[in-house]
Amino acid sequence: MVGKSYLQATGLLSYFARHKTVANLFLVILIAAGLTALPRMRSQFFPDIVIDTVSVSVAWDGAGAEDVDVAIMQILEPALLAVEGVTATNASSREGRASVQMEFEPGWDMAQAADDVQGAVDGLNNLPADADDPNVSRGIWRDPVTDVVITGPVAVEQLARFADELVVKLFAQGVTRTTIQGVAAPNIVIEVASVDLIRHDITLSQIASAIAEEVDTDPAGDVTGANARVRAGVEKRSAEAIEAVVLRLDSDGSSLTVGDVATIRSEGVDRNVSFFVGQNPAIKINVQRSQAGDAIAIQEAVEAQAAELQRSLPEGVTIDLTNTRSKEITARLNILLENGSERSHRLLGGGGYSRCDAGRDCFDVSGGVDVQRDLAVCADYHAGHRGG
Repeated sequence: MVGKSYLQATGLLSYFARHKTVANLFLVILIAAGLTALPRMRSQFFPDIVIDTVSVSVAWDGAGAEDVDVAIMQILEPALLAVEGVTATNASSREGRASVQMEFEPGWDMAQAADDVQGAVDGLNNLPADADDPNVSRGIWRDPVTDVVITGPVAVEQLARFADELVVKLFAQGVTRTTIQGVAAPNIVIEVASVDLIRHDITLSQIASAIAEEVDTDPAGDVTGANARVRAGVEKRSAEAIEAVVLRLDSDGSSLTVGDVATIRSEGVDRNVSFFVGQNPAIKINVQRSQAGDAIAIQEAVEAQAAELQRSLPEGVTIDLTNTRSKEITARLNILLENGSERSHRLLGGGGYSRCDAGRDCFDVSGGVDVQRDLAVCADYHAGHRGG
C-alpha cells in the first residue's frame, strides 16, 4: 500500500523524487543563477530610503517673516499643491526668504515633476515686484562612501590642484559625486566709503561699469583661413590691475582710478574654512554614491586612483582615506557568508550525520544550504532588492 501510494503521488517534489537527474539539473541552474546575480548586487550599509523632492525658494530682502508668509507663501503654496504627483509639502517663511519642499510619489518621473513645478511657478504673476524670481531645484539623494584627505607641506593652492586632478580621475572611472572642502574660489573685494564717493563726485554704478568693461576682452573678429578668433584688450582680474582701472579723465589731464576711491583686497582660496593635519594644510574630498552606486566598487576605484596619484606627488604630500564605510559592509557580508555556509555545513555534517541513512544523504542536505542561499540571492536581485 505504501508503494502504491508513492506511485500515485503527484506534484513537483514527487516528480523530482522519481527523476533525480532533473532534480540535480534544477539545483545546478539555481546555483548558476545565484552566482550570476551575486556580482551584480550593490553593497551598501543600510537599505536605501530615497524620497524624491523638488524645492522652491523665493528671496525677498528686507521683508519680515510675516510679510513673506502673506505676500509670497500664501500665493506660492496653493499653486504647488496642485502639481500632479505631490504627496506632501514642507513650507517655511522666515525673514527675507520663503521656501517650499515637495515630496513626490515613489517612482515618479522627477524630470517631468521639475518641469511641472517650474511651469506652476512661472504662472504666478502676483508676487512682490521687488522679490527675486523663484528658484526651483531638484533634490539629489546621496550616501557617503569615504573621505579623501590630501595634506603636505605645500601651499593650499597646490593641494587644490592635486584635489582637482584626483576628482577628474575619479570622474573618468564613473565616480561622479564628489565634493571638495577646504578651498574656495579666489575672490577680490572692492570697498568704497560714502565719503569718497562724495569727494570724487562718482557713483557705485559708474565704478561697477568701468570695472566690468575692463575685466574681459572683447571679440574683434576672425582671421580668414586660420580658424582663429581675435579678441581685443587685456583681461584685468588681479587686485593690482583693477586698482589701475581708470574711472574718469579730468580736464587738467589727471585721471581718477579705482584705487583712488576704493580699498581693494584679494581673498585667498582658504578664506572660509581651512583644514590642517598637524601643522600642514589639508584638502578633503567627500566621495558619495547615488542610489545605483555600489559602495565597495566605488571604494576600490578611489583607492586605485589615490594610489596612482600618490606616486606623482611631491615628497611629504600624502593621500589618506578616512571614514570608510566599505570595511563595515565587507565585514557584515563576510559574517553572513560564514553563518550561511561554514556553520550550517558543520551542524549538518556533525550532528545531522547520525540521523541520516548514509553520508550521501547528509551531503545532499548540506548542499541544499548553498542552493537556498544562491536562490535567495537570485530572487532578491530580480525582485529589485539589490543591496548588500
